[in-house]
Amino acid sequence: MEEEAAAASNSPALPEAFLDFLKHNGLDPSIYTATHSTPRYIRVKPGCEDQIESIEGEIKCKLERVEWLPGFYSLPPDVHIANSNAYREGNIYGIDAASGAAVSALDVSAGDHVLDLCAAPGAKLCLISDLLDDSGSVTGVDVSRHRLAACRTMLQKYALGSRCRLFVADGTTFSIIPMSNHADSKSCESGLEENVTFKEWTSRRPWKERKQAARIRKGGVVYSGTQQPELIYYGCQSGVVGLKKSELYQTFCDSQILSCGYDKVLVDVECTHDGSIKHVQKFEHWGWDTLQRRVLDAERGDSLTALQLKLLTNGFRLLKAGGLLVYSTCSLTVAQNEDVVKQFLEENSSAELQAIDAAENWPCKSGRMPKTLRFDPLTSNTSGLFVAKFTKFAI
Repeated sequence: MEEEAAAASNSPALPEAFLDFLKHNGLDPSIYTATHSTPRYIRVKPGCEDQIESIEGEIKCKLERVEWLPGFYSLPPDVHIANSNAYREGNIYGIDAASGAAVSALDVSAGDHVLDLCAAPGAKLCLISDLLDDSGSVTGVDVSRHRLAACRTMLQKYALGSRCRLFVADGTTFSIIPMSNHADSKSCESGLEENVTFKEWTSRRPWKERKQAARIRKGGVVYSGTQQPELIYYGCQSGVVGLKKSELYQTFCDSQILSCGYDKVLVDVECTHDGSIKHVQKFEHWGWDTLQRRVLDAERGDSLTALQLKLLTNGFRLLKAGGLLVYSTCSLTVAQNEDVVKQFLEENSSAELQAIDAAENWPCKSGRMPKTLRFDPLTSNTSGLFVAKFTKFAI
């Protein structure tokens, strides 16, 4: 009882407007009392498990193995890993266990071509690359150039980028298919006439590209869906080296994508982040008026759910027949989760919700729609997350 009282006293005093928001969405305010007790999680790269003891010595605490999620360990929330050799050398990286579960639900296997449609800030992208090992490919897409550049930095730091390519693009209109399928497919429409051939990627870009990027940063230009996706990184085994621009950017008919689309797609969409306890905690410093604008504003909520549905729909369009797609948010509201899933299923007859078999051993609850899942701090000892898994039938 004393521990519970201490946790409650350390938790943020939630404003009345946010409590009303939680009540309206059927959410228990007590999940926010776990702010200071929810552990941090790290992923240890395969082959680096023998460093666990030395990592514990450096950070001066015991790492607890997460039994239900291979390669994951938990540690107290106030322990920092940035000064450890394992972190500096790229052998461990931070990622919440619930996020790891969303990636695990994809069932990524060797040889898969995976699309991460909302890739920033990059932890899930790293995990996907980790799981692919030395076969297949992963394509990361994000509308924010500077956030995707952070993904690029992570991939390079953790030596996980050899089979990855990153595009600054609008996820609702992105249409580039996996590289292995270009040679065997004819495009319905040629998007470019350029015959420039991609050489091995280097961080030193041509002067013209650097000037354009500087202009975008200075002017605060936001990426538009009408712009051509900007390739800001590609690994030596991503399939890009040796291609012509006209080959990379060619477009394909939906009927062709059924056979040459992605094997797996992750759509971890932009949301209000109300399920992320650490995110809500930041509003103590940002000011609760910021919470009103970012989370509680009804007009923004409506535009977000419309965006989420568009992202899910386009991600599913790029999925090959028989492939798997995972939709996730770190919101716990029905509007951004079950309602989006329901509308999507009504509009896409080739989509079917799938049970997540591995979840039998996960510390989560069923969502408010069969076969969907919800993580929250009290139930799961993780951040809040909603997860739904789909497969695609050829019709």
